[in-house]
Amino acid sequence: MHNRVGRALLALSAVLALLMAGPATTAAAETIQTGASVCSMYVNSTGFGAYCSNGSAYLGPDTGEPPPTWRQRLNGRPFVPCRDFEIPKGIRLPQAPEGKKWVLRVTITDYNLDTYDGGDAAHLERAYVPVSPAEEAQCPFPPYMQPFWHEFRSSYPPPALVVKPTFTPRVNIPAYFSLTADSSRVLADRSNPGAYSGYIDPRHNLTMRALVVEMTVDPGDGTKPFKCLMGVTPLDDPDGYDETKDPNDQLNPCKHIYKRSSASQPDGMYTVKLTITWEVSYWVGKGEGGWNPIGQANVTAVQRLPVQEVQAIGG
Repeated sequence: MHNRVGRALLALSAVLALLMAGPATTAAAETIQTGASVCSMYVNSTGFGAYCSNGSAYLGPDTGEPPPTWRQRLNGRPFVPCRDFEIPKGIRLPQAPEGKKWVLRVTITDYNLDTYDGGDAAHLERAYVPVSPAEEAQCPFPPYMQPFWHEFRSSYPPPALVVKPTFTPRVNIPAYFSLTADSSRVLADRSNPGAYSGYIDPRHNLTMRALVVEMTVDPGDGTKPFKCLMGVTPLDDPDGYDETKDPNDQLNPCKHIYKRSSASQPDGMYTVKLTITWEVSYWVGKGEGGWNPIGQANVTAVQRLPVQEVQAIGG
C-alpha cells in the first residue's frame, strides 16, 4: 500500500534544458499498407510521424457499393503521384546548391488507378532532393489531390526529471530517478484519430506512439553513467517509489548514491547528463496484432542538481 498523503511529483523542470545532440539523420523508417492507404513512417531524434497516401476516409453515400476507384475520384483530372514536404526536424543535410532548396519528396509508385486503394503493389518512396523553382513545379499539389494524402507528426515532450525521496538529494542516501508520465510517452488518442492517426475507415487506421524505454544517467560526480530500463508504469504510481518504505528498501533500481555534496561545483550543483531512448511503434486498425516497433532514437538533456549533506532534524 502506497501512502499518497502529501505526495507530489517533484519535477525539476525549471532547471532542465533539452539539448539535442546536433541534427541527426532518420533513425528508422517503414512503409505499410493499411486499409485504403499506404503510409511511410519515420523516427528520428526530434520526433516521429507518417505520410500516408489516400489518407482521407471516403465519406460518400452509404449505398452498400464499394468505394470509388482512384480513377473515379480523379474524374478525368491527372493523377499527381508525388508531393513535396518540408524536411523533418532532426535531419542533417549539406547546404543545397545555389538557387535550390531541400524538400522531402514522397512519391506513390506502382499504383493502380482502377482500385480504391491504389492496389496491392502501391507503395511510397521517400527522397531528400534539392529542387529549383522549376523542379518544384514538376510536383504540384492541386486541391483535388488532397484526399489522396494525409500527414501527421509529433515531437517528444521536454523531459521532466523526478528525484525521490527529496527534491534535493542528500549525501549517502539513495537518490531515485524517473521521468514524469507526461514526459515519457506520447500516446495517440484513438477517440480523436485526426490528432496523431491516419484515419482510413472504421476498420483501418494508423496510430503511432512513443515510449521512453531506457534512460542513461551520468550523475555528474565523476562516477560512471548507469542505465535504467523504463516502460509503462501505473498511472497512480508513475515513479515506482514507495513512500511507506525506507530509501534503502526500494525496488526501483534506477538510483545513485552521492558521496559528496555539490557545494564545490559551479553554482553549487552537479551537472547530470541524461540520454533518453525513445521507442516508436505503430498500431493498425483495431490493434489485434498489438504495437509494432519501428525503431529507436536518443535525446540528450542536462539537469543541474544540488546535493546536500544530511541535515539534523530542525536543520
